[in-house]
Amino acid sequence: MAGRGRGRGCCGRAGAATHARLMSSAQSSSSEEWMFEFIIVLNDDPLGIQRLPNKFIEFISGNEPATLQLWEARCSYCRWPVDVLFDRRNKMYLHTGWEKFARSHDLQAGCVITFCYEGDNEMTVKVFDDTSCR
Repeated sequence: MAGRGRGRGCCGRAGAATHARLMSSAQSSSSEEWMFEFIIVLNDDPLGIQRLPNKFIEFISGNEPATLQLWEARCSYCRWPVDVLFDRRNKMYLHTGWEKFARSHDLQAGCVITFCYEGDNEMTVKVFDDTSCR
C-alpha cells in the first residue's frame, strides 16, 4: 500500500528548525549522555497504547516524563505530544496522543518505529512500513 508509514504533510528534508535543534543537541556537552535509541515493532493493535523498553525506563530513572514530544526525523514542524503512563509494575507506555500519531502515520501491524531520546523529553522518530521502507 503506497504511503503507509509516512507522515502526511511531512515529506522532504528536515527544515532549518530541525537542523538547528539537532546541531544544538550535538554541541551540548551533555547531549550524548541523554541519547538513547530503540525500536518498537507494532503488533496486533498499533493504535493502542505502546509499551516502551525496560532499558529505556532504567535510562531515564529519576527523570520520568509526564509527556514526550515525538518529532518526525525529516520534518521540522511535525511534533506530537504524547502522554506517558506508568503502571504498578513501573512499566512505561505511550498513552494519550499516541492514537493521533498512529492515525496520522497510518500505522499498521508490522510497522517499525525507531525512537531516539535526545533529552528534555524529546524523541526523534522514524516510521517504517511493514516492508521496512519509509
